[in-house]
Formats: sequence, structure tokens, C-alpha cells
Amino acid sequence: MFAPPDCWVWDFWFADDGERHHLFFLYASRALHDPEDRHYRASIGHAVSTDLVEWTRVPDALVRADAPAFDDLATWTGSVVRHPDGTWFLFYTGSTRAPGGRNVQRIGYATSTDLTTWHKAGPGPVLSADPTLYETLDTGQWHDEAFRDPWVFPDPDGDGWHMLITARATTGPAFERGVVGHAVSADLRTWELRPPLSAPAAHGFGQLEVTQTEVVDGKPLLLFSCLAEHASDSRRATGTRGGIWAAPAGSLLGPFDVGAARQVTDDRYYSGKLVRRRDGSWALMGFHHTGPDGAFTGGISDPMPVSWDGHRLTVEGPAAEGPSVDALPAAVG
Repeated sequence: MFAPPDCWVWDFWFADDGERHHLFFLYASRALHDPEDRHYRASIGHAVSTDLVEWTRVPDALVRADAPAFDDLATWTGSVVRHPDGTWFLFYTGSTRAPGGRNVQRIGYATSTDLTTWHKAGPGPVLSADPTLYETLDTGQWHDEAFRDPWVFPDPDGDGWHMLITARATTGPAFERGVVGHAVSADLRTWELRPPLSAPAAHGFGQLEVTQTEVVDGKPLLLFSCLAEHASDSRRATGTRGGIWAAPAGSLLGPFDVGAARQVTDDRYYSGKLVRRRDGSWALMGFHHTGPDGAFTGGISDPMPVSWDGHRLTVEGPAAEGPSVDALPAAVG
């Protein structure tokens, strides 16, 4: 478990340089006292490991910018990929305050030659919500302008790059508008926003956080997280506390059957990420969200082996230091 004693740690993502796993994570000082305040004090930390279990913290990756800037409130969740020329790209969410204290989220990136020293591109973001495609703050339907968590990966056919985005549709009930936003790029530097890869429909999710798409056991899937407080009444009526979810996918680019998503963990774990180990097997990691007393916990789990049958992502063994997820109920959707 990765849990520095002086800070809360939550959302995270990985890069693999062939010798070490690099963990990038959101953190904020425990001197804030209230963990709910962590979101607006978030920086992006960095740690390294050879086994995904024992981690060594190294210098931070990114911090918020001076105002005015699209990331002058906080730097939030992202992903890291490597350009064919060897340059590493860290895509991240920049948050800034809007009138009334609510926040607007946009997407930027930084580059590095060694995964250690990062330089922001800018000064502006590379992507923001287009109101013709995605819900924006002025609609009054949500507590923020949800446009974040860029998950970037190469096109399966070798034609450029794709980005999945936590976003919301422009129509539908407020707690069913969560969609998989989409953008494309030829060079990682210039991006074109496109319509979402999923429909809001009646799936019951107000937002699909920290999306990830992978092929596990020969079958594609969409991984995302959603808490009960951001789900529809029908979802909450099942008794779900929310957590990490997995949905069937036709390919890495969909279609994504969000309505058929099944719960992988409850809210003891959140912001799940699938990571490939050195032996080629897949494991799930999540941050510890809710403790036995119902309070926020923080800290990132050890890897848990998983299997995917095309319908359900099964956690084969719990993290050594965390509560078991083997006994979780079946799908609640």
C-alpha cells in the first residue's frame, strides 16, 4: 500500500519505462484537517516501483499555476503516454473557480524527457467543453463543469491517438447524463473534440469518473468509478454505495454498454486502474476511499489480480492490507 503519512492520496495513474513503474497521484496535506478540502489543494506527486507494491517517492510532477490560468485552483487526474520520438506526455485536468465558487475543468498537458522533470505546455488548455457536444456549467444541472480525467491511448489501428474524458451529455435527467467524452489527435499536441462514445440513456450514472479502456483476457472493457451520491434514484434504491464499475465494450473505442456495467468493488475502493504486471497479467488497483467508520481513508492499494469474462470483472484476491472485495454483491444495475 502506498500511503505517505503526511498527506491524503487518491486518484492515480501509471507509466512504465520498461524497468520501473511510475505512479502519478493526487495528494494534499493532512494539515488541512478536513479531507473534503483536499480537492482544491491537489498537486500531482510521483513515485516509482519495480513490483507495484514497494514504492519510493520522488520529486513531484506538477502543481497548480498562478492565477489567472485554467489550472490555478488545482491539478487533477490524467494519464501518461510516450510519443514515438521518446517524449513523455502527461495529460491532466486543470481546475479553476467560476463565479459562485463552482469549478470549471479543462485539459492540458506537460512534457518530459525523463518522466521526472515536467514542463507545462500552454498557457491555455488544449481541450475544454464545447456546449454543442457536452454540458457546461451555465446549464445549472450539475455542481461543476465536468470535463476531466483524460485517458490517452494510441489508436488500435495505428492512426494517431484517442482521449477518453469524464463528461456529461447536454440532454437527459441530471443523474443520467454521464458519458464517455472523446477527442482525437495526430501528434498529441493538437486535439479535436468529438461527440461522446456513449449515450446517457437510462444507465443511472451522473458521471463516469477516471475512465479506462483495455483488452483483458481477449475481451475489451470500460472501467470507471461512480459513487452513490452521483447516481440516479434507481441506482441508489438498490442499496449500492458506488465504487469501481466495469462495462462491456465492442472495442477500445466502444460501443460501451454502460447500462450493463457491473460493480467491481464498493466504495471502500475508488478510482480503479488496471495495470499490467511484468509477467503480462492484469491487476486492479484503487485508492482506499471509505474506512470502517465511514470516513475518507486515502492511500493506494496493492495490486489485485483480475479476470474478465466479457460481462463481469472479477477480483481474484484482495489487496493484502485492505478489506476483501471477494464477497461484494453481484451487479446492481
